[in-house]
Amino acid sequence: MKVTTDGCLFGAWIASEDKNEEQELKNVLDIGTGTGLLGLMYSQKNSHAIIDAVEIDSDAYQQAKENIGASPFSERIHVINADIKKFILTKKYDLIISNPPFYENEIISSNEKKNIAHHDSGLVLEEILDIIKANLCPDGVFYLLLPFKRNNDIRQYLKERTLFLSKITLVKQSTQHEYFRMMIKGKMNRENENETEAVKELSICDDRQQYTDKFKELLKDYYLSL
Repeated sequence: MKVTTDGCLFGAWIASEDKNEEQELKNVLDIGTGTGLLGLMYSQKNSHAIIDAVEIDSDAYQQAKENIGASPFSERIHVINADIKKFILTKKYDLIISNPPFYENEIISSNEKKNIAHHDSGLVLEEILDIIKANLCPDGVFYLLLPFKRNNDIRQYLKERTLFLSKITLVKQSTQHEYFRMMIKGKMNRENENETEAVKELSICDDRQQYTDKFKELLKDYYLSL
């Protein structure tokens, strides 16, 4: 599986937003871990995180096992080859993260593994939110990376499940492009009725196709060079 630039950006954004400064034990669930990228990036910044990384595809599971096994964080990340819709989780999580299937209702590939990884044939957004609702601690938070076109959908789905947005970062490929991704932070409970979500934007590249300062600041601890 390929590691995408927006996936790396999402992992860095989660780690920067959710620094475990008090160094308390934090139980984390990574839904659809793929290569293990998100868990590895989060572990680099949060030394007290214990992560359950669930992946349905056997090849991706093996790759995640290899990647995590070769890292300094292998004892804190447990990779599980299972269908998250059927797997019985035995605890509540302080943090749930997911880079879910992107391409619902678009052209279906002839490759069934790609369909599960990139379309809704394996796990749809509504199901991910149901899993989050069922397994998140009352004071826990969750992070999702979504196509920008799901902007209206996600708000409706969250409302139906009494889940709340607290932060959104809208992502552009460059300053010359339209938004193509949205990174969201949410939680189980709204602290007060007047609470509003914080919306920001971020461009990966500038108008000269060079990485922006904001992108470089987020990724500097993960890339060998930027």
